[in-house]
Amino acid sequence: MNLDTRKHLRANLLMLFAAMIWGSAFVAQRLSLDVIGPFLFTGLRFLLGAGVVLVLMAFLRPAAAAVLPASQTLQEPVARKPRAWLAPGVLLGLVLAVSISLQQIGLRYTLVANAGFISSLYVVIVPLIGVVLRHQTGIGTWLGALLAAVGMYFLSVNEHFSIQYGDWYQLAGAVLISGQVMLVGHFARRHDPLVLALVQFVTCGLVCLLTGLVCEPVHLADLVRAAPTILYGGALSVGIAYTIQVVAQKDAAPAHAAVIFSMEGVFAALAGWLVLGETLAPRALLGCGLMLTGLIVCQVMPAWVKRRQASFG
Repeated sequence: MNLDTRKHLRANLLMLFAAMIWGSAFVAQRLSLDVIGPFLFTGLRFLLGAGVVLVLMAFLRPAAAAVLPASQTLQEPVARKPRAWLAPGVLLGLVLAVSISLQQIGLRYTLVANAGFISSLYVVIVPLIGVVLRHQTGIGTWLGALLAAVGMYFLSVNEHFSIQYGDWYQLAGAVLISGQVMLVGHFARRHDPLVLALVQFVTCGLVCLLTGLVCEPVHLADLVRAAPTILYGGALSVGIAYTIQVVAQKDAAPAHAAVIFSMEGVFAALAGWLVLGETLAPRALLGCGLMLTGLIVCQVMPAWVKRRQASFG
């Protein structure tokens, strides 16, 4: 096994580990709702995650720099021009605060598996937004979107043709996350990804925490009871998993990364079954399978078509 192969394998395993953390974090998010409000949990979670990222940045500066495109050269250190990255980071944080809050509120009214798979739809929604922006889109994106849409129908719409209330929240959150992903792709070309992540996490945490303090009851005993879920959702899901993503993606193909991260829904379903005892009807399982297939097709097929076209010159 040569060096490049080992790097790709290591990157894929790290991203799979990150997807496992993100998927299982839906259980922590669901359990927290039994103790504290959704805004308070999200605020504390992201502020804790920001603290973890801040600590890790001291050790991962070379890795963070390697994530930037090779053609990009910063004229001066990012830290010396805060006005340049502050506004983009705050904008990202505001969009993130709304999307994650919708996701967290929706977990009151749906299963963890539903939340995990529907949240993963950003893998399909991002290319579809690109269509609106007149980006080139191939048949793979449309086929993947169709499979994902049919899968969501089987997952969320029951035999009485009614959709679970919480699934609408998850879908709205997935749409906003898609917009946030595209904004990250735009701003990350100009700024350090870890610095942007830190600013957006702090912004998201402060906005949600202030909202929670105003709108939700706050009791010290409840915060102590919720501490394990806050630690898992903040330190691991936000701080550690995001840093793993940044480090791993520099050695991974974008299509591979998207496919691996789409496994978040599978890990969410497994965690919901193991920890909460949630089960899915055969109809919902079919929907999960179709959605996962659509997510994979949306990322793999365009790259395959491009390689075929290149091989035939």
